[in-house]
Amino acid sequence: MKEIKTFSIKDDLCPVGFALKVIEGKWKLPILWVLCQNGTLRYNELKKSILGITNMMLTSSLKELEESGIVNRVQYNEIPPRVEYSLTEIGNRLLPVLDEFAKWGQELIGIKKL
Repeated sequence: MKEIKTFSIKDDLCPVGFALKVIEGKWKLPILWVLCQNGTLRYNELKKSILGITNMMLTSSLKELEESGIVNRVQYNEIPPRVEYSLTEIGNRLLPVLDEFAKWGQELIGIKKL
């Protein structure tokens, strides 16, 4: 009998589960996609680029992505304060995955229209 592999999002040894945990949530992928498409952005530029996101969700999602090493945050000591967000090197390695995901989504849109 074939052994069935199991999956747990709580298993930090499973690379797929670990990666999904880093990008889980409603807003992290849209944040990553916007940074992917636009490069370095200030907080308000990010907020305007993601329709429907609240300040609280943007702040918490950015903090989690920064803690995971996916997003880089640079604060400049100016008045008024300026903070910029960009993808880190490991975050940039997600770009081909997001591009393929976008292509897959486009295929799904085409299938749905049939």
